[in-house]
Amino acid sequence: MHITSINQAPSPLISPAGEILIELIGRPVENGGTSQQSLAYVIIPPRMSSAAHYHKVMEETYYILRGTARMTIDDKEFTLQTGQACLIQPHEKHQIFSEHEENMEFLAICTPAWYPQDSYAV
Repeated sequence: MHITSINQAPSPLISPAGEILIELIGRPVENGGTSQQSLAYVIIPPRMSSAAHYHKVMEETYYILRGTARMTIDDKEFTLQTGQACLIQPHEKHQIFSEHEENMEFLAICTPAWYPQDSYAV
């Protein structure tokens, strides 16, 4: 069993694009040491985005907690509102944008658990 909170999580990862990622459950021992799934709390500041990327193995689900997100998957663009979720399959090129003057916050669930070697820049 592993119980955690944002306050107990290791230091966030901050990408050059502005995305702030706090891994709550994942491969590192301090995050539960799981290989089957991971859970991250992600904050994208106003007018910022994640980097465009894809995964060869992992599936991802994004669940929007706060704000509105503009999302692109394989050159298709759509909007996600608070309370909506989106499944991203392996090999789908994707990027998420914060479109408003507030932080956009979401949960990112990966199966198997996220590992940096399966993230490929577009």
